[in-house]
Amino acid sequence: MDKIKRFIDCYVDITNCTLRCQYCYITHHRLFDKKIPKMKYTPRQVRAALANKRMGGVCLINLCAGGETLLLPNLTEYVKELLEEGHYIMIVTNATVTKRIDELAALPTELLKRLFFKFSYHYLELKSRNLFDRFFNNVRKMRDAGCSFTLELTPSDEVIPYMDDLIMLAEENVGAVCHVTVARDERNPKVLPILTELDAKSYKNTWSKLNSSLFDYKLSVFGEQRKEFCYAGDWSMHLELATGMMKQCYRSCFDQNIFEDPSKPIRFLPIGNNCQEHHCYNAHAFLTLGLIPELKSPNYAELRNRICKDGSEWLNSQMKEFMRTRLYESNEEYTVDQKNEINRQMNSLVKKMKLKNGLKKTIRFIIQKK
Repeated sequence: MDKIKRFIDCYVDITNCTLRCQYCYITHHRLFDKKIPKMKYTPRQVRAALANKRMGGVCLINLCAGGETLLLPNLTEYVKELLEEGHYIMIVTNATVTKRIDELAALPTELLKRLFFKFSYHYLELKSRNLFDRFFNNVRKMRDAGCSFTLELTPSDEVIPYMDDLIMLAEENVGAVCHVTVARDERNPKVLPILTELDAKSYKNTWSKLNSSLFDYKLSVFGEQRKEFCYAGDWSMHLELATGMMKQCYRSCFDQNIFEDPSKPIRFLPIGNNCQEHHCYNAHAFLTLGLIPELKSPNYAELRNRICKDGSEWLNSQMKEFMRTRLYESNEEYTVDQKNEINRQMNSLVKKMKLKNGLKKTIRFIIQKK
């Protein structure tokens, strides 16, 4: 059985989208008209850079764009190369780009067993654009091809009156009710509060009706800043597909280009006790996969799977077993001395980062005054 060695959260630099969801920061900032950038590195080069041997084992790689991931013209080539390398791939998509869905569905069955889709269920946009048939046809197409999937709803206040209908549609088309995430307000990046006008109790009671383990777990840790020793930067990383720049996490003090020279060793530097985020808003992946070993959490498969009325499941057996594994099962935890040394290095990097950011603010202030 394969076990996860590293988790790679891979950003696809696309803000174009086929939808205009009112809760999306792409919509808020009108970024959907930007051109699709050209990828600097070919699929073969990316595969070489993320070779199983170089990464130390089998990785779980999440491909997610700012807009719609499947709008990348040669996405299928990247996915195929990485699957052939032995990795497990996740794709975040709104399932409206049928051409790309058809390309992916045509990949060999043995590869598709290690492909997972997070289908974003943007109910109001699908309804207003009359896209329900296209959406669910594409979801079923990938399911029937042998892929694993989950159906995930963003819990916006505006969709609450349609709760019964969105549940019914999901059950009729994919056998079970959708999962629900916890949406954050990107307009307040320092705090990233929950995106809702409801009070905390009403919010929890409203969305708990969908009985989603994903929602329950995310809400339970939302707003809690992590002070424990975190292995992000070693056991996981944030990677930009367009540039090859690897960061420790979303708010990183250390980065490096890992695509430019695949023969060069990667420096895996964990964040340790120096997380700079207000809270781990994607804890449903990072923490359930085991970046902080002492934290108890459900496994990642539990937050993605559903058992349908006919007994079938959204995750195939191979994907389910892989998503149950934890990063600390395939990696050695650091000794106390090693942790102390990491924290010493990170403290120095954090100070330099704050000094640099402070200098940038001062320069901007002087320019604005002029």
